[in-house]
Amino acid sequence: MNNNISRRRLSSLLAASIAAPFVMTSRGATAATPVTIASLFGADKPETKVWLKCKELVDAKLPGRFDFRIVQNAALGGEKEVAEGVRLGSIQASLCTMSAMSGWVPESQLFDAPFVFRDAAHVRRVVDGQAGNDLKTKFAAQNFAVQGFINYGARHLLTKEPVTKPSQLAGKRIRVIQSPLHTELWKAFGANPTPIPIPETYNALQTGVVDMMDLTKSAYAGFKLYEVVPYLTETGHIWATGVMYFSMPFWNSLKPEERAIVGAAAAESALYFDQLIVEDETASMAKAATAGGKVIQPEDRPAWEAGARGVWALLAPKVGGLDKIEAIAKA
Repeated sequence: MNNNISRRRLSSLLAASIAAPFVMTSRGATAATPVTIASLFGADKPETKVWLKCKELVDAKLPGRFDFRIVQNAALGGEKEVAEGVRLGSIQASLCTMSAMSGWVPESQLFDAPFVFRDAAHVRRVVDGQAGNDLKTKFAAQNFAVQGFINYGARHLLTKEPVTKPSQLAGKRIRVIQSPLHTELWKAFGANPTPIPIPETYNALQTGVVDMMDLTKSAYAGFKLYEVVPYLTETGHIWATGVMYFSMPFWNSLKPEERAIVGAAAAESALYFDQLIVEDETASMAKAATAGGKVIQPEDRPAWEAGARGVWALLAPKVGGLDKIEAIAKA
């Protein structure tokens, strides 16, 4: 064999081996499995930080096994578009509110039932119990491998003028998400619900298309809504619960020990997310207060809860009955 040709071939092989991406693992040189993760927000928000935490935990146990690719700022679409991608397997993981998942699993609307949950600890007890386990099974049947439940915080009423009693809602136009449950809740108080996409709410409030809306504290500050609805009434009427989930095709491709490690990392990261939300809410409300936002307390709590009971009755057939809702409310 010609020595010059041999040397050239050896040089080419060496160059190719250096250029080719690889990761050393305990099993030798192998390419890391890419994991595309969709986040609706940037690197500074809990929705992205939670996946960085998950990556850290997984890498500590399975170094080099996965290449977590976190696509930020809703570049892969909104919640429903991402959920469809996860379901089909084109996206491997994301977070999602129960509201957005209810089209696939109607029983998840249980966690949107108004005035059922008292606080974040109450929500956590329920999702960590039988109700949460039952939902995981139903999500799995729809190709969603749910590994943790997260809490985005409570939804509160945002208004232009102080509102403390449900009687003050009569005739007011309120922006709602596109959900029959949310529409029925505000109709029960005599308000006129108007579905409007979240990016259009600031303008709608500013121009008088609607008079009020409801949202979490983090989003209240994130969208600078304190500029157009400076009053936040701490109704805490719905706790925005969500899931940390993976695509079932991806999940089934993992070995049992890998599923155990990734699942445990996701469950721990979900608790971390809840901590981040509390911190983010504190910072958000401090920012809102500096800009003129005001927090007020609701009066006549029984009247607020009475209005919500009609929604419980409408929701009951979809989530397992009124007895189930009432039992969870007392849990």
